[in-house]
Amino acid sequence: MRSTRRTVPWAAALLAALAGLLLTLSVPATPAHAAPTGFRVQDGRLLEASGNDFVMRGVNHAHTWYADRLDSLDHIKAKGANTVRVVLSSGDRWTRNDTADVANVVTQCKRNRLICVLEVHDTTGYGEQSGAVTLSRAADYWIEVRDALVGQEDHVVVNIGNEPHGNTGYSRWTDDTKAAIRKLRAAGFDHTLMVDAPNWGQDWAFTMRDNAASVFAADPDANTVFSIHMYGVFDTAAEVSDYLNRFVTAKLPVVVGEFGHDHSDGNPDEDAVLSVTRQLGIGYLGWSWSGNGGGVEYLDMVENFDPERTTSWGKRLFDGPDGIAATSEEAAVYRSGPGEDTTAPTVPGAPAASAVTSSSVTLTWGAAVDAVGVSGYDVVLVAGGRETVVASASGTTATVSGLAADTSYTFAVYARDAAGNRSARSATVTVTTASGAAAGSCAVAYRVTGEWPGGFQGEVVVRNTGSTAVVGWTLRWTFPASQRITSLWGGTVTQSGAEVSVAAAPYTATIPPSGSVALGFTGTRPGTNSSPAVFLLNGVECSAA
Repeated sequence: MRSTRRTVPWAAALLAALAGLLLTLSVPATPAHAAPTGFRVQDGRLLEASGNDFVMRGVNHAHTWYADRLDSLDHIKAKGANTVRVVLSSGDRWTRNDTADVANVVTQCKRNRLICVLEVHDTTGYGEQSGAVTLSRAADYWIEVRDALVGQEDHVVVNIGNEPHGNTGYSRWTDDTKAAIRKLRAAGFDHTLMVDAPNWGQDWAFTMRDNAASVFAADPDANTVFSIHMYGVFDTAAEVSDYLNRFVTAKLPVVVGEFGHDHSDGNPDEDAVLSVTRQLGIGYLGWSWSGNGGGVEYLDMVENFDPERTTSWGKRLFDGPDGIAATSEEAAVYRSGPGEDTTAPTVPGAPAASAVTSSSVTLTWGAAVDAVGVSGYDVVLVAGGRETVVASASGTTATVSGLAADTSYTFAVYARDAAGNRSARSATVTVTTASGAAAGSCAVAYRVTGEWPGGFQGEVVVRNTGSTAVVGWTLRWTFPASQRITSLWGGTVTQSGAEVSVAAAPYTATIPPSGSVALGFTGTRPGTNSSPAVFLLNGVECSAA
C-alpha cells in the first residue's frame, strides 16, 4: 500500500486477457521438501502444524510508522480478527525494525492470540518508486533478524516484501521472487513464505497469476503463499472471482493481502472480495487499522487508533456480511485443549547494572522459572509511562548500547516462553550513564519541504552511522535567520531565541545502526530561510547527510 497509486491500465490488461492471455495455471509437481515445523501448504491450502485448515481473517497494522501503537493488536483481536499483517522496515526507507523490536511484535501477536504476518515495506514499487529496494535486499533483512523468528513457524508467516515492483520492470518479478525464496531457504527459514504481486500489488499484467506455478515449484519446501492486493483494478465482481478462482483451480494458495472500500485509482468491489473469499475459503487482510495519510485517510478502520471510533470502512469489514466477525476462526494453536501451555514464566529477578559507561550499561538479573521452559528475556526501557524493548537475550544478561552521556535511564525485564506467554515485569533499576560524549556517529539531513509568505514546512532526518543503537536522544541546532518552530512531530521541541532542542518521542527514541528517524515541523520565517549549519546529537556534532 502506498498513499498515492498511479492508475493502472486495467482495461488494456483485460483486453489482452480476452485476446488469449488467460493462461491456465498448471498444478505444480510437489518437490521433495523439509518436514513442516509450523504452517505448511498442502493441495493449495494453508494448514497449521496440527493439520487444521487456516483461513486468514484480519487487518494490516502500520507498525513501522507507529511503533508506540502495539496496543492496537489487542484492539484488533477484540474486533474478532485471527491474523494481523504487520508493516516493518529494513531501514532502507524508514526507521529500521531491529531484532529486538521484531521479537517484541511476535510476542505481542502471540499474547493476543493472533497469527503474525510480517512484511518488509521498503520494496514497495521497486523500479518506479524512488528509494525502493529489491526483494534480495528484503531477504537479507529477514536473515539479519532471523533470531527473532526461529521457533515461531507455527505463529509467523514471512511476507518477503510489500508490492515488490511498480509498473516498470515488473517482468523481473518471477526471477526476483524465486531468488528471494531460495535465499531464505538456504539461510534456514522453515516458515511459510508469502509473496506479493507486482504492479503495486495488483498484478494487472497477470505476471504473478501466470507464473505462480513455477514460483511455487522453485520453493524447496513447497511452502509459499501468493498475495494479491485488490484496489482499483478489481472494481467488478467478475474480475475478483476470475482471478481468485484461477488459483483455487490450480491448487495454488492465495490470499487477498490488502484491499479497501475505495481508492484514488478506482473503486474496488469490497463486497465481492468478501463474498468470493468466503465462498472459496480464501484469507483476506484489509488495509488498514489506522494512521493512513497522503489522501487515503478514508482507509482507516478506526479514527486515531481509537477502537471506539470505528469508521464506515471498519464497520463494513468487521461487522458486515462476510466480514471478520462473521467468518473469523481463531488459529488452532491458540485454542484451549490438552497440553496447551497457558502458564506464564515467573517474574525475573530485578536487574543489576554493571560496566556503566557514557553510552552503555550491562544488566544482569535472576532467572525466571517456567513449567515448560523459558525461551528468552526482553529488556525494556521504562519512560513516561511507556515501555520500549531495547534488548533481547536467551540468558540472564544483556548490554544496552547507544545511550546518551550523563543521563538517567530506568530498565526492567520480562521473561517469555515458547508458547508466547510473558511474565509480569521485574522490578526496575535506574542507571545514570557516565559523563562524556556518546559513542557512535550521526548524520543529519535538513530540507525545506514547502514555503509560503511568512511560513514554511521542514524536515530533519537523523541517521545513525555508528555500529550501536542510539537509545534516547536530544538534537540541537541554531536557526540562522530568526525562524521559529510552531509545531513539530517526531519529538518534543523547546526553543529559546534561535536555539532549538528536540527530545525524542517514545516512538522515535531508538535509532538502530544504519537506521534513521524523521522529524517534521512547521514554522515562521522572515524574508530569508537559510538552513542551520550545525546539528548536535546528544552533544556530538553530526555530519551533513
